[in-house]
Amino acid sequence: MQSFVQPEIARTGRKHTAEIVEADVKMLGNAGIGSVNIDLIAGLAGQTRESWLESLGWIAKLRPQHVSVYMLEVDLDSRLGSEIILGGKRYGASDIPNDELIVEFYETARDFLHGLGIEQYEISNFAQPGEESLHNLKYWLLEPYIGFGADAHSFDGKWRWQNVESPAEYMQHFNESTPVTEDRIEANLQQERFFVGLRLTRGIVPSDADRELFAPQISELIENGLLEADGKLLHLTPRGVLFSNEVFGEFL
Repeated sequence: MQSFVQPEIARTGRKHTAEIVEADVKMLGNAGIGSVNIDLIAGLAGQTRESWLESLGWIAKLRPQHVSVYMLEVDLDSRLGSEIILGGKRYGASDIPNDELIVEFYETARDFLHGLGIEQYEISNFAQPGEESLHNLKYWLLEPYIGFGADAHSFDGKWRWQNVESPAEYMQHFNESTPVTEDRIEANLQQERFFVGLRLTRGIVPSDADRELFAPQISELIENGLLEADGKLLHLTPRGVLFSNEVFGEFL
């Protein structure tokens, strides 16, 4: 979805309208599909406090079971990223809200959704009780999964691998009955438990070995107000959520 505000939708190149999404959500409900996610992006070109509240108002109206809220991250290799680097105006580059405003949008959404009973359970994900995404939780809980198709990734609990990136190359391997996988590496579960598991609001319970290995990092992050220890649990603070990439980097 990204936005319910038509000028913002148009600048992302999307073709939907708020009314189309409203009709689609109703159609899904009538078809017996009771779990719907709507995603919003905080920081779109031209986005204001007023337009952000307009999008959140549609969430209150549609009452989806799950909501994802992403703070805009610009790929510097994209057209928008290149335009920002050059100081240009195309693609809305000059109208991207500053970092402080994007953070404000994110925190406004978090509090607004809480008021609707849609609770945060991961950095970017919010759900009604019992409606958390099982698909996403597999990754954050380090459960095994397998991917099919070009560039799909898999994890068996110990090893990670991906399929060849190009669809043409994938089909060539498939037709020749040769392996489609590449880049098989052994997972470092001690590291991953921190930089994947800490995405969850509930945090993680590090083992004694984990705490010993990362004792300096944990101590410093707690001292800087980015991590909090709650009994055996270790989780991000509200400030830590905003600097989560920096926190995760400490465990790599």
